[in-house]
Amino acid sequence: MGNQSLANHDIDTGVQKNPWHMLGWLLFTQVLVAFVGRSLAPLGVFIGDSLMLTNAQIGMLPAALFFGQFAASIPSGILVDRIGTRPLLLALSLCLGLSFFFAALTSSFILLLAFVMIGGFGYGAMHPTSNRGILYWFERRSRGTAMGIKQMGVTAGSALASLLLVPLSAAYGWRPVFIGAALLLAAAGFISYLRYRDAKPISKEPKKKSENTWNTLLSMGKNRALLLVSGGAIGLNGAQMVVNTYIIIYTTQIIGISVALAAILLVISEIAGSIGRVGWGVVSDRLFNGNRFILMSVIAIISAASSVIMALFQPGTPFLYVAVLAFVFGLCVAGFNGLWMNAATELVPLKQAGLASGFSISVGSWGVIIGPPLFGFVTDMTGTFTAGWYALAAVLAITAILFIYLHLSQQTKGEINYAE
Repeated sequence: MGNQSLANHDIDTGVQKNPWHMLGWLLFTQVLVAFVGRSLAPLGVFIGDSLMLTNAQIGMLPAALFFGQFAASIPSGILVDRIGTRPLLLALSLCLGLSFFFAALTSSFILLLAFVMIGGFGYGAMHPTSNRGILYWFERRSRGTAMGIKQMGVTAGSALASLLLVPLSAAYGWRPVFIGAALLLAAAGFISYLRYRDAKPISKEPKKKSENTWNTLLSMGKNRALLLVSGGAIGLNGAQMVVNTYIIIYTTQIIGISVALAAILLVISEIAGSIGRVGWGVVSDRLFNGNRFILMSVIAIISAASSVIMALFQPGTPFLYVAVLAFVFGLCVAGFNGLWMNAATELVPLKQAGLASGFSISVGSWGVIIGPPLFGFVTDMTGTFTAGWYALAAVLAITAILFIYLHLSQQTKGEINYAE
């Protein structure tokens, strides 16, 4: 219970310092961050109609968000290691909230993209910020569960955006809905700042030369295991965003499901992802003694099989069959993130957790940046979604092989003691 005892040094006796209470505030902020940031996909149709955008331009909106995430991941990882989680919870909430507030006021597509990208800075900062909090508050044997619960906030926020913001936008328009969600996030940032506490005081002493941030970053670039797990995340992240972006289009245009039911499929996928982010972490902690890599390979294999089955669906396939597949697909591609965050941060010393998280996210973000456009390119070139799903299955099969190799190599070298 060494990490938990650090919390007792907090001088603010008015704040409960139980690790699970702190996790609650991290989850609270994560849900609201995802509620705003991940609203772009379900609201894309309303934004497109309002600004007369093409489908390609609509697809550029989430790409802009995740490009901002890519750009912010390493700097925010460096910053959170220096100043701690608490101040960044406020800063990132204001960054994302205010950016989307101004995005709702513009009619220029270029300005909209710019505001969304700036919002991506705040969205991307949430991962290393919250990951550092969990790494310091929880011991390894409960860290996978805690990380899964926190990561569940991403899919929960996304599902809430689909359930709440879509009908509100249909009734009142996307602009007031964007503004309301943005202001709600800003308020949540202030509340979290007031209630959350870091597990131990942040040292004000200057870092020694041996701890030079850029030297540390360079060493991470040479950390083969960290590079491999981040590379594997490219495949799974890309698959997640492909499902989110195309499941409604595919099921309505090819299978013949109504738009209302297709939207429910996306919600089912996100709910399954929420379950997976906790469930995979619990399985990793309780049954595999913290072994993340073997479970990530299993996730990739199931995801590849799901993509193949999706390709085999024919027009008129019953909704129930598609819903079951959407659940399994989401359980894997939207549920692996907690394992990924734990695996990345456990490959480096604890004091480098924020930077390692940011580094891995910056690499893994390329999956959500390039995955959907490449999937769309394949379908455009072949004239069928079938080729796209098969191509995605091939990528996921390669990802599974990568994780199996990483698991075997780490066990051979004894670099990770899963029973720590």
